[in-house]
Amino acid sequence: MSHLDNIFIQVRARLQSEGVKLWEEPYYSEDLGSIEGALENLAKEYSNVMGFDLCRCKFILTELQENALRKLAARREYSSTGMATFKVRRIDKHSGATMVDIKCHLNSLGSDLQAAIAEKLQMPNAEHVKCIAAGRVVSSNASLADQLLRNNQQLIVIVGDGDNSGEALYERINRIKADVQAVVSSQNRLIEMEDQNGSPVFLPPAENRALLLGLGFCEKARAAMLREDYEEALLLLLEADQSFATCDSQFLESVDNYALLNLDIVWCYLCLKNVTQLPDADRRLAICGRNFRRSYGENFERLYSMKGKACPERALIMRLQLLQGVVMFHQNRRDEAFERFEAANILLRELKINGDQLALLVEMGFEPAEARLALRSCSGGSNIELAVQFIQERRQQLKDARKQSKAERALQRRLMRSSANDSDWVNPRSVCTLTDMGFEGGLATVALQRSKNDLPKAVELLQTEADVLRAALPRNRVTSDQDKLVQLLQLGFKEDNSRVALENASNNIERAIESLLRAFQSEEELKETLERVGRMAGIEGQNWDGPSTSSASIGAQTAPPSPLIEAVMKHARSEIETYKAYERFNADISQNDMDYLDLPLVQEEKVLHEYLNLLQQ
Repeated sequence: MSHLDNIFIQVRARLQSEGVKLWEEPYYSEDLGSIEGALENLAKEYSNVMGFDLCRCKFILTELQENALRKLAARREYSSTGMATFKVRRIDKHSGATMVDIKCHLNSLGSDLQAAIAEKLQMPNAEHVKCIAAGRVVSSNASLADQLLRNNQQLIVIVGDGDNSGEALYERINRIKADVQAVVSSQNRLIEMEDQNGSPVFLPPAENRALLLGLGFCEKARAAMLREDYEEALLLLLEADQSFATCDSQFLESVDNYALLNLDIVWCYLCLKNVTQLPDADRRLAICGRNFRRSYGENFERLYSMKGKACPERALIMRLQLLQGVVMFHQNRRDEAFERFEAANILLRELKINGDQLALLVEMGFEPAEARLALRSCSGGSNIELAVQFIQERRQQLKDARKQSKAERALQRRLMRSSANDSDWVNPRSVCTLTDMGFEGGLATVALQRSKNDLPKAVELLQTEADVLRAALPRNRVTSDQDKLVQLLQLGFKEDNSRVALENASNNIERAIESLLRAFQSEEELKETLERVGRMAGIEGQNWDGPSTSSASIGAQTAPPSPLIEAVMKHARSEIETYKAYERFNADISQNDMDYLDLPLVQEEKVLHEYLNLLQQ
């Protein structure tokens, strides 16, 4: 941010506080235009009172007047023709930022706005244009009015013109979205939610899927932020925001993830030097601050009492205070901004660690992220032995939590296979609690379904209405069809697994095949299955990574029917694609469960000093 921008903020705030309207007399006349003498006198007054250079002060007043007149003209045009004007700021990491005016009817689709922007910016493909309004990506297939866009609104436009690999940004975003959706939709539960202590988080299917999608986008956005690719990060974070929006609002406001999402979005705004989204930044920081106070206490006393004054969460608090100060600075709330910057500065000094100690821990075999977090958590980063102990205890804590929750996780997988409906969902932790109390698992499941996962009510039902619950249990267990079992054995599946799969699928053989393939633990097992059934179909040397290219007839008489072989190949290919999506998803994701706390704080320190210097000018 330049010194001129600093003056601009203060002059504009003074005009607003004094009610000066530069588009009216004595500063402007419809007949004469801008009245130079009146602007000159106002510039002299402000330069004397505020201590600014006269020429700069007059330049800023002229700019503000021209902006006001453009807005006034756009307002008149909109009133008479319905044509809205948008102030569009193009963000491009290769050529910087440019500002253009775009005109479009509010009843037009988002795709029409994209096309108008692409034409103005001489872009060959309108699909490459990603437009952001008030913290939301403008949808191409909904009208601008339905998306609450308004005349004279300021927009961000991110243009996908290719990254280092030559791939267009919008294509990369689409691929990431497809990979995250494939991984989250997998019945193998390739990714699961855990709390900070390593214990699983169980939610109804629809809410679980929405949160996993949001968290998946957040993870990929964090990887992009580490590469300082803030355009990609912002688009992914806004995708996450849309996923989180479908979740229960009370749950969202009780977890850190939603707070961190809003904090990261504002951080991207700052790194992209985008002040046009100031109202959205203010709103998101308010959400983040509210969530932090709920989780950590009004003055973070709950956090400090649980984890001590040297907890690594201070890095998040430092970033929040820094961003609050930046927003206040741009609102010309300079005294409040200074207070936030001072608080951030104190935390920054406390969070600094010794580079030699960090290097020593890395030499000992620890990851830089866990070493940095450990040093920040142990006596201000001054004790290597304590840092090593912190890392080892943290690893053991996660190991113990995951071991203790093994039965809950296995039960969750079984329950998810039997029902994917929110109305039938039961919390596996509650089932385990009830079975530990001596109740039958089947009865406990029915009681929880009827009590809508209210544990005390489920206990009451089990104690008072056990016969009614037992009557609701399935009476006749499905027996596997012998002919279909033989066909599954011919396909190479194991007998015990095949029998269970058929029973669970009510003898629907294709559903049983799908279940058996999903039970495989590796891509190699799936490829071996494809090779085996391919030989049955007379297909040798097929490339199983690609799409199906053959519908050859069955060669051997003992082979199962051709439709079953095709079903195996179809589902196996689908599962292999899911594994490949998981590999791509996981390629640049940190395996440290506390990586969201690992902020090097180099950029934060630079921003802090920049704004403190501006306050002193």
